[in-house]
Amino acid sequence: MSRIGKLPISIPAGVTVTVNENVVTVKGPKGTLLQEINPNISIIIEGNVLTVVRPNDEKQNRANHGLYRSLIHNMVIGVSEGYKKTLELVGVGYRVSNQGQVLELALGYTHNIFLGLPSEIKVETKSERNQNPIILLESADKQLIGQVCAKIRSFRKPEPYKGKGVRFKGEVVRRKAGKSAGKK
Repeated sequence: MSRIGKLPISIPAGVTVTVNENVVTVKGPKGTLLQEINPNISIIIEGNVLTVVRPNDEKQNRANHGLYRSLIHNMVIGVSEGYKKTLELVGVGYRVSNQGQVLELALGYTHNIFLGLPSEIKVETKSERNQNPIILLESADKQLIGQVCAKIRSFRKPEPYKGKGVRFKGEVVRRKAGKSAGKK
């Protein structure tokens, strides 16, 4: 048995899970999420506990068992609590601002970068004096918020010599020593 797949998922109050053929729908206070699942995997809901069951021990069914359990668990947490990510811009002259769902980033290039965000993501930017600019992202969809964070981070990844770039709040960047002047 898959160690992840056999764990039951407890459904909190205010969250409803429905299974219609191959589609699992999770509704909660933060929104609604859909996930299509493999027809071989079956979902059993008893009271406020959801269990994912596989028919046999074939390799593909074993792989899907843990995968779909994790995806459904992330959906349940997303619609009940939501996911939050905080990005920090480290570097002289790096700035960020947002106009609705459009993020404007000044990351040391000749032009500013404009990034349109999906409507499912709430965005907030903070720029305080003597502190690094911060981007706060919040969403019910874990996969979507992770993808958006990766896209923002890809514009200027943290580099190891000066530590400049876009990084997650609290992330530690391993620093390297620069070149040293050689003596004869």
